[in-house]
Amino acid sequence: MNALLDDVLPPPHVRQQLRRAAGLTQLEVAEAVGVQRLAIARWELGQVQPRRPHRAIYIHLLKRLAERFPEATELEAGMPTPVSERGSG
Repeated sequence: MNALLDDVLPPPHVRQQLRRAAGLTQLEVAEAVGVQRLAIARWELGQVQPRRPHRAIYIHLLKRLAERFPEATELEAGMPTPVSERGSG
């Protein structure tokens, strides 16, 4: 079961927030993953999803960034809060 969870990408806007929190450009991420910069732009916009073997590399990179910059994965201000986090009243 954990293997399946390891293959889950964060939403596109979170991918971009993680990259920006680390001070990385799309080109720098692209070079680290082994793709063109345009691929990173499309992944961050949610236009396309990364495929193997780049998907695994990208997920690994995003996980490391999330560990270093957990605030980048939090809900943005103004976004709806899940009911479970609203409290009872």
